[in-house]
Amino acid sequence: MQTNPSPQYTSLVAVGDSFTEGMSDLLPDGTYRGWADLLAARMAARTPGFRYANLAVRGKLIGQIVDEQVDVAAAMGADVITLVGGLNDTLRPKCDMGRVRGLLEEAVERLAPSCKQLVLMRSPGRQGPVLERFRPRMEELFACVDELAARHGAVVVDLYGAPSLGDPRLWDVDRLHLTAEGHRRVAEAVWQTLGHDPEDPDWHTPIPATVPPGWAARRVADVRFTRQHLLPWITRRLTGRSSGDGRPPKRPELLPYEGPTG
Repeated sequence: MQTNPSPQYTSLVAVGDSFTEGMSDLLPDGTYRGWADLLAARMAARTPGFRYANLAVRGKLIGQIVDEQVDVAAAMGADVITLVGGLNDTLRPKCDMGRVRGLLEEAVERLAPSCKQLVLMRSPGRQGPVLERFRPRMEELFACVDELAARHGAVVVDLYGAPSLGDPRLWDVDRLHLTAEGHRRVAEAVWQTLGHDPEDPDWHTPIPATVPPGWAARRVADVRFTRQHLLPWITRRLTGRSSGDGRPPKRPELLPYEGPTG
């Protein structure tokens, strides 16, 4: 049976926040890998001289992404650009969704003409009470993503609707970032959305059930999460500070790439 050839892309630029930076897929050297690095490594394995840049920085709001990353990415002339942003805005105590939509539209309008394929995403969301209050904003953001993709010829990776990525076991102890396995599944989802043959057709399928932790273990985990992650996160939201303040992107230039070295 004849099949359509997979697309040949020679370069990738990733734009966004901590999700695209790779938190919390931690390497032995203390750096983060993540879905974008995994995707780039796959693309590099089939394309000699493949180039990759990752401009994403943790904590960035959509306005900062537009100001600091979008024009830089557009000027690189990459075949593929991924843009994931706006979710940090929706998690703030106060959020002007009209402004978020306008900035996201501005980013898409600049990036889409600069590349062969722009990739947008409906970000994954784990279940839990902390994020439930923000879910209407998140879904408004994703509706905007769908509309912009249809208008500008971008493709959308629907992670929000993937049952597997709602599983708490695929999320780090901070309950905001994916584990290494979660990032692997995201890389597979983007890979398939770009038209490549699946390496894991079941990336979206829920992982097998296990015996859940007991009540005491859950309470200990909740207390640790609140003390180590939730309270510092709330403090940063209230003070306007960011975990990415002063932090440079991990791959600011579009250079040949063979895979993470950590």
